[in-house]
Amino acid sequence: MKKITHFKDLIGQTLVAISGQVGDDEIVFTLLNGDRYHLYHSQSCCESVEIEDIQGDFNYLLNSPLLQAEEVESGDNPEGVTIEWQDSYTWTFYKLATINGYVTIRWYGSSNGYYSESVDFAKL
Repeated sequence: MKKITHFKDLIGQTLVAISGQVGDDEIVFTLLNGDRYHLYHSQSCCESVEIEDIQGDFNYLLNSPLLQAEEVESGDNPEGVTIEWQDSYTWTFYKLATINGYVTIRWYGSSNGYYSESVDFAKL
C-alpha cells in the first residue's frame, strides 16, 4: 500500500466518511482501512482560513475509489466573487472525484501578508 503524504496520494483510496462544512476550518476524511486525514489550517495569529464553499455532494465520493485528488492555489478571486477589502489572500481548491461524481472544496485565506494563508493536509 502506498504511503499517503500529499493530497494527491488519495487517488485510488476509498473514502467511507467525510466531515466538515462551509465555515469550518477543518475537513476530516476517513478511508476504508480506517486511516483518517484532515485538511486544516495551523492558526498562527492574525489570519483567517476557512472553507468558503463546497460544490457537489460528499456522498459522490464515498465507497468508490478516488479518481481525482487535486490541490490548486490561486491569488485571484474566483469568477463571481467580490470581496471589498483584501490585503493578502489565497484561494485553495481541492478537487475530488469518483466514478459517481465530483466535489470541489474552496478555501479562502486572508491576512495582513505576514501570516500563512495555506491549508495543510496530514494524517490524524
